[in-house]
Amino acid sequence: MWMIFALCSAGFAGATAILAKIGIKDTDSNLATAIRTVVIVIFSWLMVFIVGSQGGIYRIEAKTLLFLVLSGIATGASWLCYFAALRRGEVSRVAAIDKSSIIFTMLFAFLVLGEDLGVRKLISIALIIIGTYLMLERKKGEVENEGEKRTGKAWMLYAFGSAIFASLTAVLGKIGIDGVESNLGTAIRTVVVLMMAWIMVFVSKKQYEIKKIDKKSWLFICLSGITTGLSWLCYYRALQMGQAGIVVMIDKLSIVVTAGFSFFILKERMTRKSVLGILLITGGILWLLI
Repeated sequence: MWMIFALCSAGFAGATAILAKIGIKDTDSNLATAIRTVVIVIFSWLMVFIVGSQGGIYRIEAKTLLFLVLSGIATGASWLCYFAALRRGEVSRVAAIDKSSIIFTMLFAFLVLGEDLGVRKLISIALIIIGTYLMLERKKGEVENEGEKRTGKAWMLYAFGSAIFASLTAVLGKIGIDGVESNLGTAIRTVVVLMMAWIMVFVSKKQYEIKKIDKKSWLFICLSGITTGLSWLCYYRALQMGQAGIVVMIDKLSIVVTAGFSFFILKERMTRKSVLGILLITGGILWLLI
């Protein structure tokens, strides 16, 4: 049963990128991130009250709270970069770079937490790097989409920023989650993300554009927040019932869902190299499950 929840988590996570891509087409990415985070905060605190861990907030030590806040800041930076990349680049390519956060997480865990970096992890890293490269390489004569034409390689910088901040989130979160119920820790981090996202909106003076958002964009932005919330609910339910290491890796397979949706729904072109790239990234993730 737990594996079904893990697969549902990956499915909802994969759908999130597609829904968000449609929702932010004509909307500022920071404003869209701030709006969808409101929905996610509701979901995360709902989970806290469902499991009854809200009372634990009074027992959190200052050091733990600091790392939870830092983890939240890293999460916020990752989301802002991710949706900025989605607005400018193709979903499948952005998702490929975003999943390279696995590499940065293993490297940061090795450098900061002293976790082992053995042969198996090195093989996985190599497969993911090669797969990501193939996903990014274009055939001769292949035309860039409109977003990439306007912004050049900016989308790629944002995508790598998203991956790096996501990996920092995992490392800081591992330190900060010590002694804190996981759902409560996630909810606290999400509040930090919400504050950070809206600060970015007001600093860039994009709050006035909320009136310009059309109904379709509102719908897809909110749906992306709902799918993120559903992904989290399934993810933590799977963690409660199954093996954490396997659940985490199954969740990363959301790239397959994202790539499939981007091909069938957004009509993004898939070349043989990009298909091979997806297979290698997937293989690198599955290799860690062996």
